[in-house]
Amino acid sequence: MASSSSGFVAGLTAAAIAAVGFLAYQASANVPDDLGRPAASASKSPAATTPSAPVKKEDPTALPADSGLGERVVYSLGKDRVWLVGADGRVRRSFTVTPSTVHPAAGTYQVTSRTNAVVGSDGTPIEHVVRFTTVDGVPIGFSAAVDGSMPSPDPTSKTGGIRESREDGQAMWDFATIGCTVVVVE
Repeated sequence: MASSSSGFVAGLTAAAIAAVGFLAYQASANVPDDLGRPAASASKSPAATTPSAPVKKEDPTALPADSGLGERVVYSLGKDRVWLVGADGRVRRSFTVTPSTVHPAAGTYQVTSRTNAVVGSDGTPIEHVVRFTTVDGVPIGFSAAVDGSMPSPDPTSKTGGIRESREDGQAMWDFATIGCTVVVVE
């Protein structure tokens, strides 16, 4: 009787091994071709993609990546924004400006002159003028209107005043002394 029960167990074991082998074969026949490949070479079909983390929108107030190093003023032509950046690379202040009708080219400049109070080329009394370049004979710089206004300039006139609020003008005046670097970015 012992030999018949061991034969029975051997038969069950053989059947189990055969069943596992058959199931393994079926599973391997149904594996996708791209299983185990890096994601870059995987199928791009919508069914094959998985949702990823939400894409964060770019912060419009973030300091532009390629804006130099060290203490500097950064002016973005495309964002009409200025950043005052300390020697440690940290933004001390950021604010919007009203651009002039004459624009400087992207590049690196130095503050060349400053005037505490004057009448702007548009006839508006201005203060805290910080100039850093000239384009076609038009001086380009930051300034604040004494009355606090920041209207868009007359597009038919050639002006170089990049207008800021009085508070931002004071911050610029305190920060951007003669020789301070000004980086203009697109």
